[in-house]
Amino acid sequence: MANTDPPGEAVAAAAIKSGAPLDVIAASLRRERHRAGLSLTEVARRAGIAKSTLSQLESGTGNPSLETLWALCVTLDAPFSRLLDPPRPETHVIRADEGPTVAAAQADYQATLLAGCPPGARRDIYRIAAEPGHARASEPHTPGVVEHVVIGAGRALVGVAGQAAELGPGDYIRYPGDRPHVFEALEPRTQAVLMSEHP
Repeated sequence: MANTDPPGEAVAAAAIKSGAPLDVIAASLRRERHRAGLSLTEVARRAGIAKSTLSQLESGTGNPSLETLWALCVTLDAPFSRLLDPPRPETHVIRADEGPTVAAAQADYQATLLAGCPPGARRDIYRIAAEPGHARASEPHTPGVVEHVVIGAGRALVGVAGQAAELGPGDYIRYPGDRPHVFEALEPRTQAVLMSEHP
């Protein structure tokens, strides 16, 4: 879990694109914090972020990075999709340029939520778009999380830190998401589908 907000978070284009409005994230954070029975101060402390940052996020005025939201999900023991995904009709289509998208602060890496956990299941599906330059290094998620990745275009180094595999179009990898792991694009316009499976 990240222990501090990424440096230059606002400058780093940790943008929430249309489809993931800040008010949805704010309401979800408040709901999950109350469900967990934790105070604002305690969640901020456990997530390693400033209380003022969390207060801004819960009021819908913050600019959260992927790293900050993941740290809050780990602290609240909640799948990432609960922060972004409002209830959907039975049939739902997401076009290639649509969906709630969150950008990493320290890598050219974007995750678009395609499907959140339905009742009785604990898995999220994301479309990943990444560019070479900086690896997206992820801290461990909650215990028992397993991630599955299929590369659609480009090439990437993916998996547990120090054991990542180079993957190309059509290649698949499964690895424990509760250990430090990486996604590093090796070619421009690398795309993938990631499924995060929660115990």
